[in-house]
Amino acid sequence: MSQVKEVLKSDLKDAMKAKDVFKRETIRFLMSAIKQIEVDERRELSDDDIYKIIQKSVKQREDAAKQYKDAGREDLYEKETKEATLIKAYLPQQLSQDELKQIVSDVIAKSGASSMKDMGGVIKQVMAEVGSRADGKSVSNIVKALLN
Repeated sequence: MSQVKEVLKSDLKDAMKAKDVFKRETIRFLMSAIKQIEVDERRELSDDDIYKIIQKSVKQREDAAKQYKDAGREDLYEKETKEATLIKAYLPQQLSQDELKQIVSDVIAKSGASSMKDMGGVIKQVMAEVGSRADGKSVSNIVKALLN
């Protein structure tokens, strides 16, 4: 079993013992998303697969929070933001903007990319290198800035 899954199970037990309903429900939602994919694909997920699920879940909550904020629903905005923050704790340490910019620069130099036409290939190579330590939006923004 993956280490991330073990940590989630342990934290779920702790939340249940502490009667922390918010944390318990958030972790259960995450565990059910993981279980759903394991059942659908009939395989045990690796840590990288689980990190992708966690990133997707964080992005969903951040998007929902933005929509609630725009609609003036502060209560739901706070709930989604709090859930996103809790879930982010299960991701590996994210790269700083400077570290990410250096990696993107290296990939651009290696690949010889010179225009926006090469953006997709650069992003693909960078994401393969950084994995779950950076989100696609940050990578995309840096690639755009460096290729312009």
